[in-house]
Amino acid sequence: MIKTSSRLILASLWIGLAPLAAQESSKSLSLQDCILIALRNNLGIQSAVLSPLLADSYLAWAKEKFLPRLSFGFSRQDNSSASFSFIDAAEKVTSRFNDVSASVWQAIPTGGAVSLSLSGYKSESNRSFQTINPRFGSTLSLSFSQPLLRNSGPKMSRRDIVISQNNKDISESQLQSVLLDTVFSVEQAYWNLIYAIENLKVKQQSLDLARDLLSKNKREVEVGMVAPIEVLSAEAEVATREADILQAEIAVTNSEDLLKTIINIEAEEGSGLVQIVPSDQPTQEARVVSLDEALKTALDMRPDLQATRVGLKNKELNVVYAKNQILPDLNLYTSYWSPGISGTQLLYLDNNPLTGVVVGRIPGGAGAALSDALGLRYENWSVGIQLSVPVSIFTSRAQYEASKIGYEQSLVELANLEQRIFLEIRTAVRATEINFKRVLGYRAAGDLAEKKLEAEEKKLKVGLSTNYVVLQYQRDLADAKTAELRALIEYNLTLAYLDKSLGTGLQNKNIVFSSRQRAEAKT
Repeated sequence: MIKTSSRLILASLWIGLAPLAAQESSKSLSLQDCILIALRNNLGIQSAVLSPLLADSYLAWAKEKFLPRLSFGFSRQDNSSASFSFIDAAEKVTSRFNDVSASVWQAIPTGGAVSLSLSGYKSESNRSFQTINPRFGSTLSLSFSQPLLRNSGPKMSRRDIVISQNNKDISESQLQSVLLDTVFSVEQAYWNLIYAIENLKVKQQSLDLARDLLSKNKREVEVGMVAPIEVLSAEAEVATREADILQAEIAVTNSEDLLKTIINIEAEEGSGLVQIVPSDQPTQEARVVSLDEALKTALDMRPDLQATRVGLKNKELNVVYAKNQILPDLNLYTSYWSPGISGTQLLYLDNNPLTGVVVGRIPGGAGAALSDALGLRYENWSVGIQLSVPVSIFTSRAQYEASKIGYEQSLVELANLEQRIFLEIRTAVRATEINFKRVLGYRAAGDLAEKKLEAEEKKLKVGLSTNYVVLQYQRDLADAKTAELRALIEYNLTLAYLDKSLGTGLQNKNIVFSSRQRAEAKT
């Protein structure tokens, strides 16, 4: 007598996966658990998360352009030469010159530069007829330069900083794209693993039904109720379904290996050989999606679209820069300086240096020269304009034309991306609606297949049917349950793909993105 065990197929679906965790080492993981592990361990994320940090370093490097530059200098020069004049004080003429300087240079946002410097020197010699020896000098100077055409203005001076900032934003958007792709890959692998496990259950239950029928046929052959051929057909069906079991087991192993690879669970201590037991169940609720709202959300949230828009800003800035570079160089230069001088004054006999007789000295030092320079005792200034016209500005505009073409190309790429996104969203929204209807349709087909099998089993009991028909209806029920299972998994995959297409996959999974830290998933 055949038991109506086909109802067990419906009853067992989605009722926990604990029986499959009978192995010694198993770990029950929800979808959120797998996503969190992937965020910690996925090698693709570990590589992508470094890109914003690298871009941030380049940005800091670009900003160093406006850091002041300090410079210090010291030199000493000793000269010695033979005397060629009878008026020299000795057979060998010597002189010594020491020089020290300090300056600070600062670039300004207008494209120009300001510098402030202070220098001093000491000079002494044994030549005759000198009135000051040693001699000290100091100079305080302030200089300003400003390009008026080429490289003039904040857009030109800050170009590298703006591009570096944009590149950082692009790298962050690209990291978000990697996170979205990884989250979707985890969801895809997770639901496919559940499908493989549940499909194995369906195959096992189908095998149990075939074995029950085989046992019944053997008993009936023994009492002469049916011909031995019925046993052979039942045994053949059992063998076929055992082969199906092997194929389903391989699918479970392959699906589990794929999920383990994506989340890189081997990086978790003590989890290298653990068996993953999914604890979540696929949703069976309908999700209503407005196409217009979905398109608007995608335009606001898609990181690849954001990256392309920022890249377009870089191309536009390159056009402005290239156009500026075909202008001639016209630079304004201004400077102001205040010198100071001091030294030891030599007093000669009869106030006449030609006597060569020094009768006294009035000491003087570097402090007096420095005081004169800092006190602006002697004011000097200059202003000038320099024009430089390279011949290339009349003969070659290749860089400007190339930058314009690059900008136009980026505009086309942006439009193409938006078009692809529109198509992707329409397809995802349509698939969401259709796949949910498929779930309902296959569920109804499964119910009908079960009722058909029950009716045929009753007919078999009273001799109004054959084993062949019952076996066929068992296969039909197994196929119907597999189709329902596949439709439900595909519906959940469609929801995951829709979130990825909208750019909301991180937000919906409570994943907070930080440019300085890895993405974190809230529990």
